[in-house]
Amino acid sequence: MNSELINAISLVVLSFQGVATLILLSRLLPGAMRRSPLQPQPFHSHYSGKVSAIIPTLNEAERIKPCLQGLSSQGDELREIIVVDSYSQDETPAIVKAKTEEDHRFRLINDPPLPKGWVGRPWALHNGFLNSSHQSEWILGIDADTLPQAGLINSLITTAETEGYDLISLAPQFILQFPGEWWLQPALLVTLLYRFNSAGVDTNNSERVMANGQCFFCRREVLQTISGYSSAADSFCDDVTLARNIAAAGYQVGFIDGSKLIKVRMYEGAKETWQEWGRSLDLKDAASVLQVWSDWWFLLLVQGLPLPLSLIALLLLNLGYGSTTLIALLGLNLFLLFLRLIILVAIASCYQRPSKFSPASWLFWFSPLADPLAVVRIFLSSRRTPTQWRGRIYAD
Repeated sequence: MNSELINAISLVVLSFQGVATLILLSRLLPGAMRRSPLQPQPFHSHYSGKVSAIIPTLNEAERIKPCLQGLSSQGDELREIIVVDSYSQDETPAIVKAKTEEDHRFRLINDPPLPKGWVGRPWALHNGFLNSSHQSEWILGIDADTLPQAGLINSLITTAETEGYDLISLAPQFILQFPGEWWLQPALLVTLLYRFNSAGVDTNNSERVMANGQCFFCRREVLQTISGYSSAADSFCDDVTLARNIAAAGYQVGFIDGSKLIKVRMYEGAKETWQEWGRSLDLKDAASVLQVWSDWWFLLLVQGLPLPLSLIALLLLNLGYGSTTLIALLGLNLFLLFLRLIILVAIASCYQRPSKFSPASWLFWFSPLADPLAVVRIFLSSRRTPTQWRGRIYAD
């Protein structure tokens, strides 16, 4: 191979990666001073009846019980818990009905047939909001796969009202089980961390706001002002879409570390993680085409390429193609790999460690090897619109 060609290619790649690395550092450095995770807060009598919780469900029988129990353990600040079921074919309705007999705050309703232009999840949440008590000052959207911890809602109310937030969503602590999950899921999570601010770092740029619909806490009057969930009707990442719309309207939005308050078991195994979570991580429904693809190129440069480029550069140097540019390229990519390891240590607390020794959990430390695959997943997702979600079929 021509050494001049190698040098020219190395210079081009080095230039693009150098700029991308500066952007990455500008996003990661504020995370070093991010706020600490929210802590559970004790019940205050003046919080009584302030919150309505809404759970959208569709065939959630295998995982909804811990969520229902976690909400039931919350205090009187939680006025009602509305489960909006989209005509599940499993035991979900029966499980919820049994819970209504134990706790009068639970209510089971069915959402009307899905209208054209709506995705199932925001439609269910919208109908839950329309059926919620007008006496509630806050609406908590929460998913069936979450495990709410004691003191969750009091912590949300205290933080929102003392710090002036109109919307708070929480980053959870993930519960992983199988080897493939421990290897792939952290790499997919890092695609979000590299593109957006860390949980606990607020942004003034509404186009860069992050949110998590698994725990989405919003003032009722704000939802009323923006016509409920209708502005995110056709979005497969309705949480981020809605949060960005709320931020663009001038309201204060926070994405905060909630690892002490909610846990989540999202998917069963690497295959389901790849298919279900991977298809929404591009966030294309909440961003412009330019932002989606510029973000993908950015991920390719700082997350997808460092490992293969480091190996290629080492090989070329061993073959005698030494040059200052190639050495600089190797140095930059080794730095990006080192940075990735630091990030791995930083996100370790985002995962619940097994109570007993688990060989599978050690694959977490090898997740940087899955980074190129994670970037490929974002590429595949960015190219196509989902045609099915949670058992529902949508027109292509």
